[in-house]
Amino acid sequence: MDSKTLEALRARLAGAHTDTARRYPGESGERQPVHTVYGGAQIFSATTASKLGQIAEGAFATYAPTVEEFAEVFDIEDRELAELVYRRVDEKLKREPVEDFRIDFEDGYGNRPDDEEDADAVRAARETAMGFERGTLPPFLGIRIKPFTRDLVGRSLRTLDLFLAELLAATGGTLPSNFVVTLPKIATADEVEVLASALEKIETECGLENGAIAVELMVETPQSILGPDGSAALPRLVEAGAGRVRGVHFGTYDYTASLAITAAFQDMAHPVCDFAKHVMQVTMSGTGVWLSDGATNVLPVVPHRGEKLSAAEQSDNRESIYSAWRLHAAHTRHSLEGGFYQGWDLHPAQLISRYATVYSFFLAGIDSAAERLSNFVDKAAQATLVGDVFDDAATGQGLLNYFLRAINCGAVSVDEAQGRSGLTLEELQSRSFLRILAGRRG
Repeated sequence: MDSKTLEALRARLAGAHTDTARRYPGESGERQPVHTVYGGAQIFSATTASKLGQIAEGAFATYAPTVEEFAEVFDIEDRELAELVYRRVDEKLKREPVEDFRIDFEDGYGNRPDDEEDADAVRAARETAMGFERGTLPPFLGIRIKPFTRDLVGRSLRTLDLFLAELLAATGGTLPSNFVVTLPKIATADEVEVLASALEKIETECGLENGAIAVELMVETPQSILGPDGSAALPRLVEAGAGRVRGVHFGTYDYTASLAITAAFQDMAHPVCDFAKHVMQVTMSGTGVWLSDGATNVLPVVPHRGEKLSAAEQSDNRESIYSAWRLHAAHTRHSLEGGFYQGWDLHPAQLISRYATVYSFFLAGIDSAAERLSNFVDKAAQATLVGDVFDDAATGQGLLNYFLRAINCGAVSVDEAQGRSGLTLEELQSRSFLRILAGRRG
């Protein structure tokens, strides 16, 4: 082929390459929270995050007072690892117990008289503004509105409008960091388009930059997975968000209920949930949209209360907490092993099992990952054999992402990551394996 033919063939792909780069920009590199805690808007306050942390600390001190008990509950056999995870969980509960909180006007709030929801929307916004001013909000925050069904769309939009108007008025037009609006029970892309249009209108009226208010989509209906023609629905839903969609969250119990699965078998590890999450992964891979798993609805609560409990009642309480922690830990590990690094938490005592599982997941494999990444970088992406794991160049970014997620969640510090991986701070901050290789070769 002559040069003119080659150029013509190359030109035919230029548009496709541009479109692919737009649709699949890759991971954003920003910190993704390991969980989202949901709580009813009627009880939200500027100090909710710290109060949840205090409750979690109390449960930790009462039901995991020693490393030995903690290790037994969470099945951590290595003593050194158990001590490290125990210490990190204790530090996390004191420093930053809640990473992401969603002020809920949907299932956690229910259907109330309009004047009551109006008042709660305004009050919750004022509490958010107060927390913003005092620095007591978690690093990620948002509001979950009611679904855009025929009966609820008007109520949902009114709550959204009241909340944002009051919040922005109280903060002088500034949103809290990492603020998002969550839309549940989506059945059509039109619902996402309406939300995006409403947010654009609010931004214009309040002097915000277009696209400033991010959106989070919930997968709770089969129509969010497959469209009526059998094609994947999620890409259309994200496209309808006009660049606002930050995350897609799976709603375990509404989704399984919509498939006629009875309550006794509605579980995060049910095969229908894995199918839905596989579709979420396949369609969202490379888009930069975060994925989140659902919640464990068996909560770590005690059957007996009071100051003077018998030995049998105290034993019942411990077993109830431990059983719930083990189930939540199993669900969290199932999510992590499946590539879902975020999930929902519904009770403050679940913060303990969340961080215990996340930290042990990353710390247990950190030495192997460090060796593989170090060898990878040293050999400048040439295939290398470490132990019985054979890597190729495409794995490099995955190993780097492993360290970045471990840093973000608090499992390891930046200094520890540098020491273990052999990477510099600048290389870690680049978040790009290819940039690291380019720099080393240069």
